[in-house]
Amino acid sequence: MKTYDNFFVPVNNLVQAKDFYQKVLGLSLKFDFSEKGMVAVQVGNEEPAIILKDTHHFPDAKPAIWFEVDCVEDKYQSLKEKGVTFLGEPYKIGTGHAVEFEDIFGNRLGITDYLL
Repeated sequence: MKTYDNFFVPVNNLVQAKDFYQKVLGLSLKFDFSEKGMVAVQVGNEEPAIILKDTHHFPDAKPAIWFEVDCVEDKYQSLKEKGVTFLGEPYKIGTGHAVEFEDIFGNRLGITDYLL
């Protein structure tokens, strides 16, 4: 794992969540893909963002931490060999590839790369 990528937080009202994170917490908007069910807010000068996921678009969303890796497919295979059970196969996202899994306590984690 190279670094944190993003932190995902499920919300059931994206408009209210966006207002809360911007107006109450004072975080700036990093991107707004409301039509796709996601809004990201920036924390200071950090590259990782908090991504608000609309549970109407993502009904199985759970709080999650994603990590950046050099290559999702390589890390996926390596972790599978160590017994990690993934929630699905690696898939393309706007910046590369990603896949999610849960740790042995049920916490959601993910890995992503920037290979597009």
